[in-house]
Amino acid sequence: MDTRAIFKAYDVRGTYPDQINERVCRAVGSAFADFVKTPRVVVARDMRPSGDSLVEAFSEGARSRGVEVVDIGLASTDLLYFATGFLDAPGAMFTASHNPAEYNGIKLCLSGARPIGTESGLSEIEAATRTYYDAPATGELAALVPGDVLQAWVDHVHSFVDLTRLRSLRIVADTANGMGGFVAPKVFAGLPFEVELMYAELDGTFPNHPADPLNPDNLVDLQARLVESGADIGLAFDGDADRVFLIDETGRPISGSTTTALVAASLLAKNPGSTILYNVICSKAVPEIIAERGGVGVRTRVGHSFIKQVMAETNAVFGGEHSGHYYFRDNYRADSGIITAMLVLEMLSTFEGPLSQMVEPFERYVASGEINTRVNDPAAAVIAVREAVREHGASIDELDGLSADYGDWWFNLRPSNTEPLLRLNVEAASVEECARHTDEVLALVSQLA
Repeated sequence: MDTRAIFKAYDVRGTYPDQINERVCRAVGSAFADFVKTPRVVVARDMRPSGDSLVEAFSEGARSRGVEVVDIGLASTDLLYFATGFLDAPGAMFTASHNPAEYNGIKLCLSGARPIGTESGLSEIEAATRTYYDAPATGELAALVPGDVLQAWVDHVHSFVDLTRLRSLRIVADTANGMGGFVAPKVFAGLPFEVELMYAELDGTFPNHPADPLNPDNLVDLQARLVESGADIGLAFDGDADRVFLIDETGRPISGSTTTALVAASLLAKNPGSTILYNVICSKAVPEIIAERGGVGVRTRVGHSFIKQVMAETNAVFGGEHSGHYYFRDNYRADSGIITAMLVLEMLSTFEGPLSQMVEPFERYVASGEINTRVNDPAAAVIAVREAVREHGASIDELDGLSADYGDWWFNLRPSNTEPLLRLNVEAASVEECARHTDEVLALVSQLA
């Protein structure tokens, strides 16, 4: 068995049934049980058709190693992360997040949602998976028990806001036939919101559009319905609902950087002087707002394992990524789309005006969005660009790839972890300047790569 195709930097993922299937998942379950060395583990799944049989196989593998399995059934990824803290047990979430219907995967973590990645145990699990794949474990099976943490999760989400401050708001949420259609109604029930759910039926074949809100094409239906209905805010969830993207009342998407700044402001009002994390491709507006609100901003690499590590080291109350992942200290340092949505809804409830006006002070610059360029040797290309921009007086840091700051504009250039791609993000003061500088950097990459 060649595991290299499915074991990624932070998870296991592939197409079903050729890459990831019941035999593979039974082996992963045994390997995971050996690695965590705990009396029980928690499992959950999203709505993909292959999820039931893959969870059953994984559970059988773990149980064959003497580990009890608590199956909480259908769940969003952030609900599974909560369960690993609430039940104090490692967890396995079966999901392929925003990937197409033919994919499935497993996100593994230790108790308290502590991440497992290539450098923190996933390589060991991969090696053991190959062993169990060729020689499946046998023996008496430990117990398989159902678990129910849903109401505890709802109470936990509500604890992040003052429910008495919430007012009547009209919300349109596009859950893309993903797990947002399962958790959002539970969280919003009993609150003073009028909620319209689009594509709420759980259907892992994604009959309406892909569950990837980073792609603007997948926001079109939500934008149209939001404007047509006169709602106050739109929420777009990805397939496993650990990410959320905001749409204002005019149908305009709000960037992940702006959402990071919004949530930072909210949490700094509740936790004065706290540390807030933001990654290297977040807008300059984010550290500016953190400082203005009396917080301590700490810049991090892109990726949940890095952010969770720095959160633990700094006791940061919150961390945000431009890609729509938002992490909370009081949520076992795990990311959550629905907690983020609740905090923004609380802010909007107490603001005298529409969302478009509320975000104005937080939107100070223009960003290019992430632009991918295929090159033969991404690492060598970054080095070549670094030497070129150094000669032009840029302030350089290499926390994550290459960041070059010219004062009135900046860019970050990072190699992809999984493909021969360079990922470019540019930010400037105006649309024209952003476009011009983006073209300049792309031309430089083309020349040197």
